[in-house]
Amino acid sequence: MKSRMILAAAFLACVVSAPAARADLLTGDDEKEKQQAKVEKEQDLYDEGNDAIDEHDWKRAARAFQRVANMKMSHADAALYWLAYSEGKMGMRPDAVATLQQLKSEYPKSKWNDDGRKLELEIRQSAGQQIEPEQVSDVDLKLMALNGLMNSDPERAVPILDHIVTTSKEPKLRDRALFVLSQSNSQQAYEVLSRVARNNNDPDLQRRAVRYLGIMGGERNRRLLADLYNSSADIDIKKSVLRSYMVSGDRQHLFSIAKSEPNVELRMEAINQLGLIGGRDELSELYGTETAVEVRKKIIQAMFLGGSADKLYEIAKNEPNLELKVAAIRNLGLLGGERTGQFLVTTYTSDSRREIRKAVINSLFIQGNARALVSLARQEKDPELKKSIINQLSLMNSKEAVDYLMEYLKD
Repeated sequence: MKSRMILAAAFLACVVSAPAARADLLTGDDEKEKQQAKVEKEQDLYDEGNDAIDEHDWKRAARAFQRVANMKMSHADAALYWLAYSEGKMGMRPDAVATLQQLKSEYPKSKWNDDGRKLELEIRQSAGQQIEPEQVSDVDLKLMALNGLMNSDPERAVPILDHIVTTSKEPKLRDRALFVLSQSNSQQAYEVLSRVARNNNDPDLQRRAVRYLGIMGGERNRRLLADLYNSSADIDIKKSVLRSYMVSGDRQHLFSIAKSEPNVELRMEAINQLGLIGGRDELSELYGTETAVEVRKKIIQAMFLGGSADKLYEIAKNEPNLELKVAAIRNLGLLGGERTGQFLVTTYTSDSRREIRKAVINSLFIQGNARALVSLARQEKDPELKKSIINQLSLMNSKEAVDYLMEYLKD
């Protein structure tokens, strides 16, 4: 009897508690749905803000990002950054700075704070506020401040940049300081850059200065580079000067050095830079006057770099020196193109020397010209050369190559 009463009580308890349990489950589901709806709403607003940024609709962007920031969810910190960005674009500089301060205060560990500091500096500088570089600790921000100071007051900026270049232990900071100096027309800035380019106590910094002289170009910088080349005994620095000539488009100096430099290594470097700059006429003239085979091979390579296809055809066809003829054929393979493929096949059939034919096979392989290789394989009687062709075809991912190999295996 007692057990029946216990069961009855348990049953009544279940009956009474079941609706409450169901209510709890329903409440939990409702909360999840509400939370998911909020997440989707935040994402929609954030996307709307980004779309408005893309369309330069700053007012609509600011409204959307303000709503995202107020929701204080996963995009809140990013929204504050983009809100400040939009406010800055609308000329609302005090509001933008205040928004960035809010970002730092509410989300001190946010990844957006780095971008925020840069944006704040840009906004303050655009408002005409002069930022003292000494008061900025971040490397990138310090250089932004220095760049702004360089534009407004170069006489103050140059000594600070000079101090950074001379004393800083941070390579990135020193490099960027040199870059800022190289952008200036200031005589003071030029003197600092010139001094660093001549100072061989720090070869790495010296090479950087030489590079920036080339990037900026101009007759004054070219004269300085020429003087540096002639006065330096360091081959690496001389090579840096040659590369700067290439960057500045100075064919005249490169051609002169390629023609008369007694050091073969430097002469070949000048030739290489002439190729990169597209000095086709200069390379053609050099090839006609140069006598050293290794240097002439370098000229052929530079012709490839400069796209001198016609001259390479001429050398491959008429050059009596076998080594140079092979070099021209190899570089033609690197050039590619239907005309080159036809020329290589013609060369193969007209010149029976094994060295020439092997060079043609390799060049056609480099081109990916399976059709031409199959054509040569069908007519080749020399077992060794045929083996070379088949070996190259076996490495090519080409239907023509596979079809021929299947045919060859059946024979």
